[in-house]
This record gives sequence, structure tokens and C-alpha cells, in this order.
Amino acid sequence: MNSPLRPFWRPYFSFDWKLGLFLISIICIPRFYLVLQANQTANYGPIGAIMMVSALVPFVFIGRKGAAQIGVRKPSNWPALFMSFVSGLALALALYFIGDLLYSGTFQNWYVYVGQSYNIPDGISPEDKNVLFAVMAGTGMIFSPIGEELFFRGIVHGSFANSLGEKLASLIDSAAFALTHIAHFGLVYVAGGWNFYFLPTIIWVIAMFLVSLVFFQMKEKSGSILGAIICHAGFNLGMIYCIFYWL
Repeated sequence: MNSPLRPFWRPYFSFDWKLGLFLISIICIPRFYLVLQANQTANYGPIGAIMMVSALVPFVFIGRKGAAQIGVRKPSNWPALFMSFVSGLALALALYFIGDLLYSGTFQNWYVYVGQSYNIPDGISPEDKNVLFAVMAGTGMIFSPIGEELFFRGIVHGSFANSLGEKLASLIDSAAFALTHIAHFGLVYVAGGWNFYFLPTIIWVIAMFLVSLVFFQMKEKSGSILGAIICHAGFNLGMIYCIFYWL
């Protein structure tokens, strides 16, 4: 079977779990550090850059046939895209209610902590708040869903699946996704110091793991990586809406 990798990479890699592990190492470890730095400095520009890199990585390593193999193709089930969006939205709302029930308005609530990065001014007018929401929601529904899904549910999943099977690959890419998100919530920078909220972090990681599995299922149901991207976009929309209007 011909390798989906571009000819340049074939002497160095096979399309297997070793490539997947390599990609996780070169993207997720720097990303983890950059997110922690951004939370401390409030400079989130590098996060946008790492999302762009994540989106480009698959096309650096694989060509057109390889891209189709990891799901970059037209959906075979278009109605599943609507289900994908609704599923992502519902997951975000469910995670809001869990956080509100357990931790209310404290920084142990994942949405409260993530929400501080949006820098919503106190006393902002409803009109300006709506504009800011539209900007943040639009950004959140484009950059991270495309970058993360092409990376995690795309090339990382595909490389593991090629040697370990689809089910195990989905568990691995979901675990990588969930653990990477500890930098977004878990290790928190509050009032000039770092804290680690053990139980909230465990809940958050489990939630991110389960959400990732749903992203993969939406990819499978739609027959395209677009299903995962749209589900992720729905999740981000729901999360940002909750942060802006319900906290």
C-alpha cells in the first residue's frame, strides 16, 4: 500500500503511531507552554499562530490522497452536519450547567476562568457587548475548530488508526486533546500566582475527552472531517455564549 505521506517524509516516517506521537510532541507541548504564558501575560496572539500551524501540519506531511484518507473530503451524509452543530452546542450548555452547579462564579468553574481571557469590560453597553460577542464567537468558531480538528481528528487520528485501528486511535487523539486543555483550565493563573484545582481539573479533562469522542463520532457520521469541525464550532459558540450572557 502506498504511503499517504509526501515523498520528502517517507525516508523518515511511516504513516503510523510513531508519526502520531511525533506530531503530538512537536505541537501539543509547545502549545501547552504558550497557553500558560498567554494566561499569565494576556497576550493571546501566539495561540492563534499555533492554531494556524495545527491546521497546516496535515498538508505539510500528506498530499491530496492522504488528506482524503484523514477525512478532508465532501460529506457523505449532509444532514449529519446539522446534528453535529446541535450536538456541540448541547455539550457546551451541559458543561456550563455542571460548572455552575458545582462551582458557581469562582475560578474553579472552567467557564469563569476561560472567560477572563475575553476581557469583557465592566459596564459595557448591551450593544457593544453584542458586537464583542459576535467577534469572539466568529473567531472561536473558525480558528480552533479548523486547526484542532484537522490536527487531532485528522492527521493524528489517521496516523494512529493506520496501525492501531479506529477505536483505539479515537481514544488516543481524545486523550491528547483533553490533556492539552489542562493549560486552558487546570493550571490557572489567578491574582498573580499559579494554582492547580485538582478535582475541577479532573472533571474538565474528562469532559474534554468525552467531547472529543463526540467530535470523532460526528466525523464518522458525516463521512468528513467537516462533521468534527462543525461540532467543535457549535461547542465553542455555546461556550462563548454562556460566558458572555450567563455568567
